[in-house]
Amino acid sequence: MKLYRTTRGVFVQENEEFFNLQETIWDRIICSDRLFVEAQRATTGAPFPADQIGTVLAPIGSQEVWAAGSTYCRKQKTHTEESGADGGDAYDRVRNAERPQLFFKSSGNRVAHPGTAVRIRSDARRSIPEPELTLAINPSGKIVGYTAGNDMSACDIESENPLYLPQAKIYDGSCAIGPCVLLATKPLCPETEIRIEIERSGNIEFCGLASLTGLIREPEQLVEYLFRDTSFAEGAYLMTGTPLVPPESFTLAHGDRIRIAIEGVGTLENYVA
Repeated sequence: MKLYRTTRGVFVQENEEFFNLQETIWDRIICSDRLFVEAQRATTGAPFPADQIGTVLAPIGSQEVWAAGSTYCRKQKTHTEESGADGGDAYDRVRNAERPQLFFKSSGNRVAHPGTAVRIRSDARRSIPEPELTLAINPSGKIVGYTAGNDMSACDIESENPLYLPQAKIYDGSCAIGPCVLLATKPLCPETEIRIEIERSGNIEFCGLASLTGLIREPEQLVEYLFRDTSFAEGAYLMTGTPLVPPESFTLAHGDRIRIAIEGVGTLENYVA
């Protein structure tokens, strides 16, 4: 089952049908210990036509979005090359350490909705989107679902010095999630595919396909570290890192369309303002 937050309420999708969830306040929905049961109950009601559920919004309320870095095997060479010897060594040490790299990404009000604009930082020379499996987590630290995330990044700022990571990662329009939350009844299969496609003026400038098999950190481990000595009264979202990075010669341009698809979740699409 999937949860959609829309301009007309919150809807549960099961198979191809949509059902209205009685609760409309997203924070209460994510925090509920009976989320899956309540979603199942909603599917006993009358279905809504897909064209009547309203405009799909980002599935977020007061939650913060956090992110994890250096979590995939495939990124090691890319980070080392782009960050220089000192920066590369820092990423290598994080990748091999017990403690993961975690950083704040966005407040809920700054998250871009599906179909709306993300931005490239005005003082960056090279910007890319990073497609990431994103965990929906309730206040007790339980993974309640999965969504797709776009971690917009200013690569040249990060590569200049790893300590500039907040400036490279956190700015208006730097984060998008959606289009829904796939409710978690069990962990996703390691073979779950992640795709990205970047379209420019009708042409595909970059596309890539990967799977969760390259993820070297268990999602539960990332969540456990995130919740150590930090509370999230309304729950949180955690981006788990990216297995797909465009080549060093690529940078986003205004007007580009970014599509991030995760098997079982759906496709998150945004354009670059």
